[in-house]
Amino acid sequence: MFRTIGNAVVRHPVWTIVAWLIAAVAIVATAPGLPSNSDESSFLPKSYESIKAADLQQKAFPSAFTPSAIALYQRTDGGRLTDADKKDVARITTELGKKHIDQVQKVVPGQPSKDGRYDLTLVQMDSKKAGQPEQADAAQVLRDDVKQLAKGTHLEVKLGGSAAQALDQQDSSKRGQALIGIGTFVIILVTLLIIFRAPILAILPLILIGLVSAVANGLIAYATKLFGLQANSSISSILIVVLFGVGTDYFLFLMFRYRERLRAGDEPKLAMINAVDRVGEAIASAAGAVIIAFLALVLSTLGFLKQMGPALAIAVAATLIAGLTLIPAVVSLIGPKVFWPSKSWQREPENARFAALGRGVQRRPALTAGLSGLVLVVLSLGILNFHATFDLASGSMPKTKESMVAQDEMQKAYSAGAAAPTDVYLSSADGKPLDRSAFDSYARKLGAVDGVADARMNQVNKTGTTADFTVTLKYEASTDKAIDAVGRVRDVAHADAPDGTEALVGGMSSIYKDIDAAVNHDYRTVFPVAAILIMIILGLLLRSVVAPWYLMASVGLGFGSTLGATVWIFQNGQGHSGLMFMLPVIMYLFVVAIGTDYNILMIARLREEAREGREPREAAGMALRHAGPTVAAAGFILAATFATMMLAGNSLLTEMGFAVSFGIAVAAFVMSMFFTPSLTALIGHAAWWPGHGDRAAGTGSAAALPAHESESHDDVAHDPAGRSN
Repeated sequence: MFRTIGNAVVRHPVWTIVAWLIAAVAIVATAPGLPSNSDESSFLPKSYESIKAADLQQKAFPSAFTPSAIALYQRTDGGRLTDADKKDVARITTELGKKHIDQVQKVVPGQPSKDGRYDLTLVQMDSKKAGQPEQADAAQVLRDDVKQLAKGTHLEVKLGGSAAQALDQQDSSKRGQALIGIGTFVIILVTLLIIFRAPILAILPLILIGLVSAVANGLIAYATKLFGLQANSSISSILIVVLFGVGTDYFLFLMFRYRERLRAGDEPKLAMINAVDRVGEAIASAAGAVIIAFLALVLSTLGFLKQMGPALAIAVAATLIAGLTLIPAVVSLIGPKVFWPSKSWQREPENARFAALGRGVQRRPALTAGLSGLVLVVLSLGILNFHATFDLASGSMPKTKESMVAQDEMQKAYSAGAAAPTDVYLSSADGKPLDRSAFDSYARKLGAVDGVADARMNQVNKTGTTADFTVTLKYEASTDKAIDAVGRVRDVAHADAPDGTEALVGGMSSIYKDIDAAVNHDYRTVFPVAAILIMIILGLLLRSVVAPWYLMASVGLGFGSTLGATVWIFQNGQGHSGLMFMLPVIMYLFVVAIGTDYNILMIARLREEAREGREPREAAGMALRHAGPTVAAAGFILAATFATMMLAGNSLLTEMGFAVSFGIAVAAFVMSMFFTPSLTALIGHAAWWPGHGDRAAGTGSAAALPAHESESHDDVAHDPAGRSN
């Protein structure tokens, strides 16, 4: 099949390129805009208690006041607010309300702090638009207006709250995307220049993958609209890295093999056909593993991951198609001049370092497997200290952003949980009015829960069937202590609800509690499903039952060592309270799926060498010698491009960038170069059971090879390196 694709593309390169350009223009011109959402509650399905509570609030208390933005006032000299300052706060609050800013429904004064140094203005916005770009725009207007109104006074004012956080997160995301894009571009360009010393070859993948990126983003926008998904601002940053990182990987897989075929004496167009033929299966299998792993995210209960899965799968699928069609077409059109001005493509290098590594694996496979496995196990021990944190807002932007500064100051000036109180909704089970005589007792029981600062009955709906109890926690909403406390509040709220009533607990801490439960569900569901599907792909590629097991075991060790190293660096080293809650899921998919690329490339090359009649240990050594440079170059570029995410300036992308880049480095430079080939050498022919994928029939003649390999066997008989590709 891959030889047929190579033939069609190389024989008709112009038509292939034109078809891509037409498709790109059509998709980009007609694609809808990509929506965005930063509202954590939208990540959860309606079956969770916090979402049921939010829905009940909408029905029972449609006009309930929940601030989306909070203006925090303090004197410029840091002293107590004077009577004149308080009059200025009241004036600003009144004038803000008169402006009728879009999305703003109500502007009311807040409570002064106990120390008299702070005061608040509370702004309610349309709850149906929570987390949407419209509210970020409204927050910008509010921020500008409130600062303008405070001019000429002794007040300093900062705008916080969820809408202001969405605005700052949006700005931070744009800056992060720019830095990631520039960093990715520079890393790919410089690395390819060093590897090939050919400017055309260095620039070419950036141009081609840029075209693929436009197509992929358009297709993602179509899919998002078609299936009613929501995008999170972090997805765009991840997409940049995936498209350029994975695209460059496939470009390198193809170009190393193309150069190899030219050195073997193939005519340029035949060299590209043979390159697509020989490496196409490895690229398709690698991409298939990545796509399957990403699609496994649709089983997630979190909307953020549900959206990310199909988006990344579409991006990789577009990159795969480009790797088998667009890249071969363009390179075959340019021919060997793509390597200009370097002449190194004309001669076979000694590959002394990789040859030495190959000889080491060949001579001492048990020692190599033992040492590399020990490194992975030791790093994996860090998992024992893993802790999750759920504050997505502060995790996705620097602490210096105005909304984050306001949040920190409010936590110090007021009760830490006052900015995001917990609500307990007590409803009549039979639709009759509630017995109000039980309210005081119920509120006292809620207030007595460990971790609760205050609990009081707030309001009852018009029909008297639902009561809202406001519970203020002692801790900031996203902290572990708050999440544990809201769990205890739920237990008491449910157990001590008066007869004939039922209770639902809502609020941000309740949402984080449910996100924690959802993530644990995803660990139990997404991980094994992705692993099983990748094993099936490996089994089909290698025609083996044995090899997929130890390949996935090695990848599992790679995941463990990566998470362990991330815990040690960020939690133990930098003192983070925990890692972002979705990091293990994302890391698992990137490290397992993309890291499997290198295992696939190495094991496929090892099988080729074995089919030439080499014994398992020799085949492992030769595979490392000849595939090692490709894995090293691809692994370095992909790890470095993911590392650019650390430039974004927020803890979410910093942790993600480090973890994924470290995991890919482990996959490329430990697993695929040492652990996998040494294990395969130790297991020997049994690695390919029940088939004989590593053996040629008889004495290893061309008759035993697949038809397409038999056809081209004569082409490579005089390879000075004494190998088939």
